[in-house]
Amino acid sequence: MTSFRLFPLVAIIGAACVAPTPSPSPSPAVNSALGGVAERYVKLVLDVGQQDDGYVDAYYGPAEWQTVAASRKVPLDQLAREAHTLRTLVGAVAVAGVPEIVALRKEYLDKQLGAVAARIAMLQGRKFSFDEESRALYDAVSPAIPESRFRVTLDSLSAVVPGTGPLGPRLEAFRKEFIIPPARIDAVFRAAVAESRRRTAARLELPPNESFVLEYVKDKPWSGYNWYKGNAQSLIQINTELPIFIDRAIDLAAHEGYPGHHVYNALLEQRLVRDRGWVEFSVYPLYSPQSLIAEGSANYGIEVAFPGSERMEFEKRVLFPLAGIDPSRADAYYRVQRLTSKLAYVGNDVARQYLDGRIDKDQAAERLVAFGLYSPERARQRVRFIDTYRSYVINYNLGMDLVREWVERKAGADPDRRWKLFEELLSSPRLPSGLK
Repeated sequence: MTSFRLFPLVAIIGAACVAPTPSPSPSPAVNSALGGVAERYVKLVLDVGQQDDGYVDAYYGPAEWQTVAASRKVPLDQLAREAHTLRTLVGAVAVAGVPEIVALRKEYLDKQLGAVAARIAMLQGRKFSFDEESRALYDAVSPAIPESRFRVTLDSLSAVVPGTGPLGPRLEAFRKEFIIPPARIDAVFRAAVAESRRRTAARLELPPNESFVLEYVKDKPWSGYNWYKGNAQSLIQINTELPIFIDRAIDLAAHEGYPGHHVYNALLEQRLVRDRGWVEFSVYPLYSPQSLIAEGSANYGIEVAFPGSERMEFEKRVLFPLAGIDPSRADAYYRVQRLTSKLAYVGNDVARQYLDGRIDKDQAAERLVAFGLYSPERARQRVRFIDTYRSYVINYNLGMDLVREWVERKAGADPDRRWKLFEELLSSPRLPSGLK
């Protein structure tokens, strides 16, 4: 006699309706494909650096790759072919169904390789217009601001800056009382750095071993520079060649340190290189879209760390006294500073005209004085910067505006959300065109 086992009907129906086992995520395969390109990308950047001094701003990947690059000089046409090959390989990687950060990794490699190719073309003698160059290298183009808008700001400034006569000399005379005396620079900067770090560490999880060395230098085309060394260590240099105004202490402490370049590089190293094994972030080519994010986030980070009136309150309470400057003058100083900040794009406009050959070096300096209210000495230093870094100038103001718009569009007025999004940006492969 055959026996039968009866199953409830619902069990039979349920068994028949069980969904098939989902397919594994495509992310490992995509990351493997991109990883092969990433290694070649790093080596390509190191090779380009042998023909372009200053191109490799930071490197903390395998030492042997750097040793090999230093031992040879690969012809530019060979480097150009490699850049084209790698970009083709990246384009062939399908990212459907992968997490956003993996798709962003592909876009990052594509845009960075495009910038490598453009820089090689420049080394080969190709001439770009200012806007063509910034689009190719930094994935962005600075808007053209009509001169009439700058004139409106100049008129507003003329009404609030004390004295009579031309605005430029009046502004210089007004600002002189806000110069940090040379003997007090170190104390002021260290206090600014300590407060910037305190505020950043309260919001972001910094690598436990992070630190930096602070140095004072002269005869540079820039006011401050962060040289990232890897392992969450930086060398920060401050140029003391020209007088340093009191507001630059927080500007440089936050921009070069916390939550700016030092934190940006440390988070990329920790979260993308060490945690994910994405070796492409172990090298930083200066002339690349990454720089707009780096400079833009470093400038916007000043506002994130010192929102609203908090910056001026700290400066009046701590930095002004350390500098020996009357804190009661802070309100007048910042009323003028808020207006002069509206002239930020003058530098882009001057660089565009100068690099496109429409004005010469002397005319560029004159326009910086007339419309940007630079002192003649600072105007000459800025032209030196433009000669050295060319369209890189857009990364500071346009970069800050793009980063601010992206963060605040998503965060609204919520300061906690703003910090969270800022941290997300600092530790992700997102690039300029992805901020729009």
